[in-house]
Amino acid sequence: MILLSTVISTFEDKFYTEYNKSILPSHRKALWTMKKCRTEASPHMLAQCTDQDCRHYSFIPHSCGHRNCPHCQSHEGQQWIDNQLSKQLPAEYYLITFTLPYQLRDLAWRNQKLVYTLFFFCVQKVLKTFVQNDKKLNGTAGFTTILHTHSRELNYHPHIHVVIPGGSINKKHRLWRAKSGKYLFNHKALAKVFRAKLLKEMVDNKLHVPKNCPQKWVVDCKNVGNGDKALIYLGRYLYKGVIQEKDILKCANGRVTFRYVESKTKTVQIKSVKGEDFLWLLMKHVLPKGFRKVRSYGFLHPCSKKLIQLLQLILKFNPMKMYKKIQEKAGIICKRCGAKMTILRVMITKEEARRLALQEIITRRGNSM
Repeated sequence: MILLSTVISTFEDKFYTEYNKSILPSHRKALWTMKKCRTEASPHMLAQCTDQDCRHYSFIPHSCGHRNCPHCQSHEGQQWIDNQLSKQLPAEYYLITFTLPYQLRDLAWRNQKLVYTLFFFCVQKVLKTFVQNDKKLNGTAGFTTILHTHSRELNYHPHIHVVIPGGSINKKHRLWRAKSGKYLFNHKALAKVFRAKLLKEMVDNKLHVPKNCPQKWVVDCKNVGNGDKALIYLGRYLYKGVIQEKDILKCANGRVTFRYVESKTKTVQIKSVKGEDFLWLLMKHVLPKGFRKVRSYGFLHPCSKKLIQLLQLILKFNPMKMYKKIQEKAGIICKRCGAKMTILRVMITKEEARRLALQEIITRRGNSM
């Protein structure tokens, strides 16, 4: 498997030369951080074997923890999935995808934080309005939104996925209302209202909307059963960047070759680009500092935990019976005896690690004499 840190080290200089005018500070920080991920250049942690007869010390490189690094945060991603599954309700779930038209992508790229914020705002406004006005639902909606900025072949393609149960809470009558069927709402109606709201917000925020903006926008709405597969699918790519290292097939002759699954045919495709262009494809999807790509609204808001638990109690529904409990974070295993190791110190510099390792060697020799 080819590590992303290796690709960055190989093509970093060419990337800075080729894209110097387009690089943002967040891009530089992302490259610098992921380049050191779990390498000798990163800070180390000191771990010791818990077996009394072994007591072996080990110096382990830290992961970088960057949200675009394919190497990191697997445990955090699993925690998010388990948390979402624990909030499920007895209703049919739907996956709605709002896509930003091609003609607006350049505007979005040049004003990322503002456009993404307006994107989220309009999506939640549209869905809340549709749920409130629906004859079967007629209440308060609850849904989770996730921003993706990439297509499967890593091109810039901003869109928001929404996982929404076909249910609502009518606060006036204190009723839980549910709706079933192949589609939650008409996708053409969703697209029409979404287009009007987003364009109005852009104009109000003094963004120059291009004249060739299309009249018809794309919004997809489909039934996803009880929602578990949709949540698991989205959760796996939440903290792992836009490509997995196992999909980087080759890094040679100044080019990087990677694979992806084509969305329409579901077939595996191979793509080869220059190394510096590959890094630029990755950097396009580094979000602005502090920007949250996942947001929940209504009765699925993080502050509504007690309400969710009350609904599950009243409706006699326990989602966690269907799934495994939250997985424990994988421990560190001693290479000598196979016992578990405990972490004694973290964020040790490379020089400190060498000094402590030398002290350990001297101590061992003294004990063996």
